[in-house]
Amino acid sequence: MINRFTTGFTIAILMVFAFLGGYVLAQSPAAPLQVFAGTAVSSNVSEEFTPFWEVWDLVHQRYLRQPVDDVALVEGAIDGMLATLDDPHTRYLPPQDQSAAQESMAGEFQGIGAEVEDVDGNITVVSPIDGSPAAAAGIRPGDILREADGVALTGMDVAEAAALVRGPAGTTVSLVIDRDGELLNIDIVRDVIKLATVRGEMLDGGIAYVRLSRFGNTTDEELSDLLLELVAQDPSGLILDLRHNPGGALDSTVKIADQFLDEGMVLFERFGDGEERPFEASDEGLVEDIPMVVLIDEGSASASEVLAGAIQDRGRGVLIGQVSFGKGTVQTWHTLSNDGGVRVTIAEWLTPEKGSINGTGLTPDYYIPLPETAVDGEFEDTQLQAAIDFLQGETIISVPPEPDLQN
Repeated sequence: MINRFTTGFTIAILMVFAFLGGYVLAQSPAAPLQVFAGTAVSSNVSEEFTPFWEVWDLVHQRYLRQPVDDVALVEGAIDGMLATLDDPHTRYLPPQDQSAAQESMAGEFQGIGAEVEDVDGNITVVSPIDGSPAAAAGIRPGDILREADGVALTGMDVAEAAALVRGPAGTTVSLVIDRDGELLNIDIVRDVIKLATVRGEMLDGGIAYVRLSRFGNTTDEELSDLLLELVAQDPSGLILDLRHNPGGALDSTVKIADQFLDEGMVLFERFGDGEERPFEASDEGLVEDIPMVVLIDEGSASASEVLAGAIQDRGRGVLIGQVSFGKGTVQTWHTLSNDGGVRVTIAEWLTPEKGSINGTGLTPDYYIPLPETAVDGEFEDTQLQAAIDFLQGETIISVPPEPDLQN
């Protein structure tokens, strides 16, 4: 997601609201303010709204079960209006969900800790959050949430599904997970999830490892502090791990990219009228020259794709792992008078070479699958090992996925 609203971004189920936002890279600080100025209203608005008020009066006068809930009617009308745009990233959040979305950027939630997206009517996991109950329970990217405490989630609005899954710390939610056609019953105890977005260490061989789990309000400061510690140890190489990273705020993403890239382009925003707005890095980064590998996977979305795409296009480093999620649009948030919120897609983002990844994702320079079976109870991180090998000058073999014969 890219961040331009006044505060926060996605709706994560935390299940909390890191999904719509994190996963949104899409709140852009460059979004035109006139998007919400109300100046685009048709001159025939009174006539166009006549059927709406006719139905409103009919429901209040003739509907069987009275009184009707006016708030629900209004919110339903907003939902219906946005649904006609056929854009899963343009949506309305009622006040309680808007509040949770804003709080998500502060880095603390109560829930299970998984970013989700509506994919063809299925509540689909983008990625579990590092250290969350969802991650501990084995929830994986691509898992589909079919039920929560016996309530069917398929076809449900993602915000409504999120409300069913999140809840107070210490309580349990019973989920039915669809994993490649197999139904799994998983009980998860919700917790308070504090999201430290950056961690790192020095690996053997003098290689610095940096893990970004999401892009929050303080990620750029956290990263700067960590890089100062790592650079002081004179690393010979750098691994940036963006796997399972659902994204975050654009302004934070550009600042983070500036640490790795010398002066030049990070991305372009392209608006509906064809206008393109560039975002550039300065020449003041802490690690602009250290040999670099970026790890990506199917859970790397939005802001993490912006960062990885800039590094790849600029020739700054190589990408290792799997094809990324493929979210290439930009959203802006607006808080409404009822304390609800609307997220609206206002642009798409392009890599420095003006490549679009929306719906396709980034292609790694080296495909490296993760093993499907454990050895002695543990899964080998073949992607991380490949990154280490690459930086040490060893040959690594790309293993592209088998072509889909059905397409």
